[in-house]
Amino acid sequence: MILEHIHQLHCVAEGENRKGGSSMANSVVIENAWVRTQGDRIIGFGPMGGQPEFPADEPRIDCSGCLVLPGFVDSHTHLVFARSREEEYVDRIRGLSYEEIARRGGGILNSARRLQAMSEEELLAGARLRAHEIMQKGTTTVEIKSGYGLTVEDELKMLRVARQLQYELPMTVRTTFLGAHAIPLKYKDQREEYIRLIVEDMLPKVAADGLADFVDVFCDEGFFTVEETAHILSQAAPYGLRPKIHANELANSGGVQVGIAHGALSVDHLERTGPVEIAALRDSDTIPTVLPGVSFFLGIDYAPARDMIDAGLPVAIASDYNPGSSPAGDLQFIWSLACTKMKLLPEEALVALTLNAAAALDLSHEVGSIEVGKRADLLVTEPMESLAQLPYYPARNQIEQVMIGGEWIK
Repeated sequence: MILEHIHQLHCVAEGENRKGGSSMANSVVIENAWVRTQGDRIIGFGPMGGQPEFPADEPRIDCSGCLVLPGFVDSHTHLVFARSREEEYVDRIRGLSYEEIARRGGGILNSARRLQAMSEEELLAGARLRAHEIMQKGTTTVEIKSGYGLTVEDELKMLRVARQLQYELPMTVRTTFLGAHAIPLKYKDQREEYIRLIVEDMLPKVAADGLADFVDVFCDEGFFTVEETAHILSQAAPYGLRPKIHANELANSGGVQVGIAHGALSVDHLERTGPVEIAALRDSDTIPTVLPGVSFFLGIDYAPARDMIDAGLPVAIASDYNPGSSPAGDLQFIWSLACTKMKLLPEEALVALTLNAAAALDLSHEVGSIEVGKRADLLVTEPMESLAQLPYYPARNQIEQVMIGGEWIK
């Protein structure tokens, strides 16, 4: 398959597994370009006029006026959930905070009650619909967390559903065990017992069944402490589960530092982050991942992504698609928020949604840029003059065609 006469081919990178600081604005771009795929791989690309002689019968797509980008990588989602929580949305309109709703038994615990009452088949049907929705908007790689089960069987149920999506769908799926998402009401006065359940029952079963690639802890005010987080991560390490931490959404919690200390691939949220955390991240290999959809939906501060990039960090952006704090999996919309609210340049945000997000999943050798040998996950936009048009229109799907693993799914 040859895509030719591409107005701009946004390769993003050339031999890099992440980009930080000023290099995020220097995405590799080829004007009037072609790209060739074979099977599920990219096998060549370059400027028109310099291409080799291709077989006359090889399929070709005329991309005149269009941009071609690497598929989006969504490195933080809760795609498997029972149902929406619009009643809490109305509560917030009336003045209740996210924390107040959680203390009343809403939030994560609300989702857990509903999920526990659902069959695995029902849960899979809903997750499948959401997965197809985000693929149509350009997501070709996705991470999916558990964390709405909060019992041994229901956490396993969530992860089995996520793994089933991996088997059924063309997109790349990575799964994360997040049993430490909240303390169930049953264990309200027995925190140590629930943490023991996580490390002695949940973790061994998740690992034995091969259901998770990563482990996560919600290390924040009102959820899990730094000490509890460190204990859970140390117990997960022998199973080969690398951390991806929820950190500093509600308070300056120490979640960044404990994540770095345990070799976290990423620390995510970071709405409450200052110079100390930025300095710690600069001395680490951990990817800071910001979630602008949460700030938009909850009306809280945006993570200081501009300060992070100016300090040289390789920022990633993800949707946090979930029913309580970010019911939006459209990464084109998230891109627009990152530019408008966080003051990222369109090129910086593209790197954050592709190469750096892939690095946050330890997948940048496979996806996140257009390079020979990488997976053929490609997006073809509608005709447009420049990359800036994508975040400029926050409510319009401007992706006309989506290729995942060398096959068109749209």
